Amino acid sequence: MKTTFKDYFTLHFVILIFGFTAILGQLISIHTLGLVFFRTFLATLGFYIYFKIKGLSIEIDTKAQWELLGTGGIVVALHWFTFFYSAKVSTIAISLVGLSTTSLWTSFIEPLWNKKQIQPLQVFMGIVVVFALYFIFVSEFNHIWGLVLSIICAILGAIFSVLNGQFSKKYSPEIITFYEMLGVAVSTAFPMLYILVSGNTNIVVIPQGLDWLWILILAFACTIYAYTESVNLVRIFSAYTFNLTLNLEPVYGIILAYVVFGEKERMTTGFYIGTLVILGTVLIYPMIQKTNE
Repeated sequence: MKTTFKDYFTLHFVILIFGFTAILGQLISIHTLGLVFFRTFLATLGFYIYFKIKGLSIEIDTKAQWELLGTGGIVVALHWFTFFYSAKVSTIAISLVGLSTTSLWTSFIEPLWNKKQIQPLQVFMGIVVVFALYFIFVSEFNHIWGLVLSIICAILGAIFSVLNGQFSKKYSPEIITFYEMLGVAVSTAFPMLYILVSGNTNIVVIPQGLDWLWILILAFACTIYAYTESVNLVRIFSAYTFNLTLNLEPVYGIILAYVVFGEKERMTTGFYIGTLVILGTVLIYPMIQKTNE
């Protein structure tokens, strides 16, 4: 299929939206638990309506339902919680640079999962990223917990990417996402109810004022629209082109964060050096890998 300027514009626009999610997470004032719950609850509801309008069935076998719900309720829920919480305890830039290591963690986890040998190139790239992360640790020690959480988030992202790779052989991306988001909503609903019933006023989980607007944008624009559009883009572009461009997400996110929050998002020189090394490694790796195929 021949790609047009509109296709490339849409591709970068969707990745820009992905990068904007962390900014919305900062704008939403409630606790991260409430943020993740309402995002996934509304997105699940939106997807359900989408299935009904399109006349698509959500029926799959019971075992698969539990597998997808479990993946969403545990792995994806922790992934999103650590991502948004990382930004809240540090900065958006810190959370995004940690998230940018997802593809490299995947390059290690996927061979182990499929019982294949890890390639020397992957080991070398991993060592480079570890040194870059250490450099950021030293330069931004006051944000150490934010960086640790964002790295955990990236590892969890790599895990559910590998799991979704297995699920996608049997089920459509829409079905996978619907059940996983439902799993996130259900798993976060229980601690939400506990907080509300206990009357704990120190943890605010119900959106206040503009929170509702930001959460609606997060659920429908950043989740439903961006996701469904990305499915269409994968059909237009090669997986290589799409994933390579997707690595620009932290770049767009860091730029947007500085535009929105200004000096709060200014980091040290060491942070930007380490970030450039990580982004360079993430961008170069698929290029080298493709030439070796």
